Amino acid sequence: MAEEREAPSDAAVGVGNSVSDGTFHAPVVQAGSVSGGVHTYYTQPPYSSLPPVSEWPELDTADPVALGVRRTRCLPGESLLPPYVGRDCDAELDDRIGEAARSGGLVVVTGAPLSGKSRTMWCALFTNLSMTTRIFAPQPGTDLRGLPAVLRGRGKESCLLWLDDLEGHLGEHGLTPTLLAELVRLRVPVLGTMDDKAYDVRRFGTSARAGVLSGVEPVELQRKWSSGEQRRLSDLLAVPRLRAAALVRGGHTAPEYLALGPELMEEWRRARRPDAHPRGHLIVRAAMDLGRCGLRRAYVSRDVLRRAQALYPQELSTAGPESFEDGLAWASGLRHGVTGLLVPGDDPDTWAAFGSLVADADDRVDSPPVPLGMWSLALSAATDLANRNKVWASVQRLLGPRGTGEPEVAAVLGDLYAAFGQRGMAKQWFRTAADAGHREAAAALGELLVSLDEPAEAMPYLEQAAEAGLVRSQYLLGKLLADRAQHWLARAAQARHPEAIRALPPLRAAIATPPDTVEE
Repeated sequence: MAEEREAPSDAAVGVGNSVSDGTFHAPVVQAGSVSGGVHTYYTQPPYSSLPPVSEWPELDTADPVALGVRRTRCLPGESLLPPYVGRDCDAELDDRIGEAARSGGLVVVTGAPLSGKSRTMWCALFTNLSMTTRIFAPQPGTDLRGLPAVLRGRGKESCLLWLDDLEGHLGEHGLTPTLLAELVRLRVPVLGTMDDKAYDVRRFGTSARAGVLSGVEPVELQRKWSSGEQRRLSDLLAVPRLRAAALVRGGHTAPEYLALGPELMEEWRRARRPDAHPRGHLIVRAAMDLGRCGLRRAYVSRDVLRRAQALYPQELSTAGPESFEDGLAWASGLRHGVTGLLVPGDDPDTWAAFGSLVADADDRVDSPPVPLGMWSLALSAATDLANRNKVWASVQRLLGPRGTGEPEVAAVLGDLYAAFGQRGMAKQWFRTAADAGHREAAAALGELLVSLDEPAEAMPYLEQAAEAGLVRSQYLLGKLLADRAQHWLARAAQARHPEAIRALPPLRAAIATPPDTVEE
């Protein structure tokens, strides 16, 4: 709607403010008319686009992730969020929200980044409000001045204003003391969350700076979990995501572990692009696979991570110009001030993959397999008995069932059992692989049998490997055959067989000649 009024013909074109009920709200645009007058157009107020209450979602259909609750890692078929673990501040928060629902007012939950503020507030709604309560969650910076007018037309519907990261909604066009007072008069609760630092910056100082926060005592959510909260988490270990959060989160809190997992995994996946961080992606993958081998909470040296790269020849060839040092720096850089994809250990320059990355790779059927050579590297990187036992338990759980059908796996199992000193099991797995045609397993089995003084059983396997071109097996087989020949020639010579008497000395001399002096 436009109102026309006359003005001097030489008036400058300008911008002012529209007036309604004696209050300036929106821009006024003045433009010259054909007759030389000026037409003044009062534009629609900027908050006229606020949706009516009937379009606000009801509590039982609202999307918590859209409202700021961080999603956790989940597998197909799992719920979006795991069960809520009760926090010590829940009773206090229930009282505050219950009072705000009856009388209106602001309720603020503060805490460290990723401490679970939004999830805690969200779960409190279901305890204290009707499922038909309408929720308005505007984007930061939304002009809220028209909100009272929208609410006055709501009828009997119960409503609430949800302001996640409240600092983004403060200011002269956002939540002000005047607007808050009007919402209280309308008995509309206002629920907000703020990081501790953001709250302190806006709360303390001059009264003008404090604004709407000056009369509000926040509900504080502690980063470090109390014994009661830890106990409530332990009661939910049957839920896989919460079990992982309880057991493999390292020095991080359960909310940090659950909230950062999807973001870190997505960042890691995208880093494989040639123009991103392909070397960093490779280093993190190696650390993840070491965790999958049993070193979940063990920290490995820079040298181990560097050596592990060779187990991924295709990825290594496409890692591009990014150096190992640059890739490691990217992988270990802090996200949200909390953690990197790689977490530092207590010993200098030692690292482990963030726990949820390992759990995610373990649980997803589309995760690439761990390179078989990684198991030996993991065992050698386990510097104490406890971690060696963890690797060994993973070997038995993950590789054992595959060994009978996969010769390559059976050969690795033979190597691992031999390294662990269990030569009987090593023989079994080497034989399984060798009988399936695995030449290196045949060579390893033949050499193991020789060391166990079982030459007759060793010779068929050494011959299998020798015929496949393995030089050491050729030498060992020749030596065994020469030893056998010497034995029988000596028996024949003792019986005065003339040819045996003539053949025995040169054979003994040949056997006694060091291998490196034998002519090709």
